[in-house]
Amino acid sequence: MTVSTTTVTTRQPSLWRNRDFLALWGGQIVSTLGSRTSATALPLLVLAITGSPSSAGLVAAAGSLPYLVAHLPAGTLVDRWNRRRIMLTSEVVAGLALASVPVALWSNLLTIPQLMVVAFAQGTCFAFFGLAEQAALPRIVPTSLLPAALAQNEAKGRGAALVGPPLGGLLFSAGRALPFLADAVSYCTAAVGLLFVRKDLQAERTVRQESLWQETTAGLRWLWRSPLIRAAVLLVAASNLVFQALALVLVVLARQGGASAGTTGLMFGIYGGGGLLGALAAGALQRRFSPRTVIIGVNWIWAALLPLLALTSNPLLLGVIGGASAFLGPLWNVVFGTYQLSLVPDELMGRVGSAAMTLCWGVLPLGSIAAGYLLAGVGPAGTVLILTTVMLATALAATVSPAVRHAPPLPSGP
Repeated sequence: MTVSTTTVTTRQPSLWRNRDFLALWGGQIVSTLGSRTSATALPLLVLAITGSPSSAGLVAAAGSLPYLVAHLPAGTLVDRWNRRRIMLTSEVVAGLALASVPVALWSNLLTIPQLMVVAFAQGTCFAFFGLAEQAALPRIVPTSLLPAALAQNEAKGRGAALVGPPLGGLLFSAGRALPFLADAVSYCTAAVGLLFVRKDLQAERTVRQESLWQETTAGLRWLWRSPLIRAAVLLVAASNLVFQALALVLVVLARQGGASAGTTGLMFGIYGGGGLLGALAAGALQRRFSPRTVIIGVNWIWAALLPLLALTSNPLLLGVIGGASAFLGPLWNVVFGTYQLSLVPDELMGRVGSAAMTLCWGVLPLGSIAAGYLLAGVGPAGTVLILTTVMLATALAATVSPAVRHAPPLPSGP
């Protein structure tokens, strides 16, 4: 009797064979690039039609206001409503808002209030879409591929940050309406990509008995009761405060070194290039180091790099030091994001995500304000030393945190 044996090989899941992820990610590459393009052109447009930096500041404030006022309620609504519809509606509304700019320009009807409304609408749509996309990601890719998916999203954002500003400047030089028209088209492209995502983007919902306020605060309560997520959010908020302040410090240091506007742009290009390289390497690096090593180690490396900025005013060296810091950011984000997506229950995903973003991003205006006062009071070198002290305290807090020291491995199951 002959016994026949058949060897069955199981194909490992691959992000690049995941049709739904590729449809979503591909559309967002175009949309994110478009957003970076119009973000660069918007202050240029305001200054071109008014010559007023204060008007440019008002428009910028209108665009960032949703990050503070919309994130918490958006998280609750993302958990209540259909995530696919939220994402599609966000893309369409943002696209229509951006399309109104070239129409108003061609009609000679463009006003600062309109640009403020457009900026606010775009920021609000960004908040809703980002939370819905983050909450839907675990439904699109298996758990084992979440770090890789987050790394690709990091690369998408970092790449757009590198290419978008010069593209926005180029298009604006060719025609004031072009960057906004291009962004409107990019939103339409992303909406079409969403139509090819076939999977259900959320679990079945139970009938809700709580008020909107109770549901909104449920995300904050869950976050605060989770030691690891709470520690990670506080560490991210502290580092965001430092690096938001650092952006202005770099400009002042570069000017002290006699840098022109072009050289300053090159400095930030090097800075952004470091972030892009880090995003491309984040997927492989997170497999080589434990989450505990990443969380603690990245903060200590940042604390070691920051004081180097006080030793030079050469814009290229400043860009290299900043780029080295930016290289580590995506790795940190991948580890934090993977924990968040794997530990938070699906029905709370939007609310916990919105609570985390509010805490992490809510410090950004404080960083800018603090940088201005510190630069005026103690100068750039003194400001760097103070920021280094904050970063040292953050690294020390990460090191002694029981939640961080006992952080579990990242999930590797299906």
